[in-house]
Amino acid sequence: MKHIPQIKIPATYMRGGTSKGVFFRLEDLPASAQVPGAARDALLQRVIGSPDPYGKQTDGMGGATSSTSKCVIVSPSRRPGHDVDYLYGQVSIDTDFVDWSGNCGNLSTAAGAFALHAGYVDPARVPANGICTVRIWQANIHKTILAQVPIVDGQVQESGDFELDGVSFPAAEIVLEFLDPSDEGEGEGGGALFPTGNLVDALDVPGVGRLQATMISAGIPTVFVNAADIGYSGTELQPVINEDRAALAKLEAIRVAGALRMGLIRTAEEALTRQHTPKVAFVAPASDYVSSSGKPVAAADIDLNVRAMSMGKLHHAMMGTASVAIATAAAVPGTLVNLAAGGGARSAVRFGHPSGTLRVGAEAQQVHGQWTVTRAIMSRSARVLMEGWVRVPADTI
Repeated sequence: MKHIPQIKIPATYMRGGTSKGVFFRLEDLPASAQVPGAARDALLQRVIGSPDPYGKQTDGMGGATSSTSKCVIVSPSRRPGHDVDYLYGQVSIDTDFVDWSGNCGNLSTAAGAFALHAGYVDPARVPANGICTVRIWQANIHKTILAQVPIVDGQVQESGDFELDGVSFPAAEIVLEFLDPSDEGEGEGGGALFPTGNLVDALDVPGVGRLQATMISAGIPTVFVNAADIGYSGTELQPVINEDRAALAKLEAIRVAGALRMGLIRTAEEALTRQHTPKVAFVAPASDYVSSSGKPVAAADIDLNVRAMSMGKLHHAMMGTASVAIATAAAVPGTLVNLAAGGGARSAVRFGHPSGTLRVGAEAQQVHGQWTVTRAIMSRSARVLMEGWVRVPADTI
């Protein structure tokens, strides 16, 4: 057997929010992977350890969950008024596929910190002590994100007392602002915040029936349904959903029906090549429950409960982009999210998720009869876990 050497590529392993991913500087990638295409996808899959029929990603950097099967490519921005371009790839665990259709809100936090670690931000803009606003161009969805990264003695501050449910240890707070976060649109909705033109639709789902649904494109395209309509309370933890094949099939059917209705795909079969978007979330009025860590969550401390699916599984906390969708929908009177939160106008919402609670703000308004959202704001944290090189067999690309 011919010996195939490994090649090594500079990389940084980072946590951002409740996710982890492998970060690359664009210029450090092999030439064939510096442009979109099969070579880039193959490289990222091999780094993560996919596709893995065992579903464990043992031979790679992935953690066998949607939250840890991620790669990020960052480069100096070619867009005026921005520091970096940030490209996100969601690597499928067990299939031969990298989804580039959306953003990761959690890793957006790490992208801001990584830009500073990588030296991509003009030193004149970095204070010796204080806050550095990193201007990020999100290349997947063509949106601007501002990351307010704390700086101490000219370096990124990573330690702190900010606690984020779903993350074991406290760290420094990074405030994220998603500017004009409504999706630019790919289907008949053409960039509308509500692609169907309605705050609530009747969605016919094969094998499930007709459901009320709010379909929104803010942060990431998301289909919201009422938990009670699909047999849930909205307080479920991962095992209840992820160990129930019938439940997973039902929620995937809702996702596919929503994707078709939103114009994101033309046929149901296309959903297999677009697993990252749209998200499906089910909502319910606030009620008491115990989080996955054993921490009690009181109904009086939240506005509603939300559970969301990511890459075919119930997420252990809440995706950052879905949090933007939740806050935006909550700010628009009449959506299912707004009604679950008690109705009325609001500029922020605190919701319960499997790991605890999260508060997100959004500014929505009507312009010429159409709802728009100007920004969404949330707090996350980020930390470098490891830096050096990743190694892959030379015949990967």
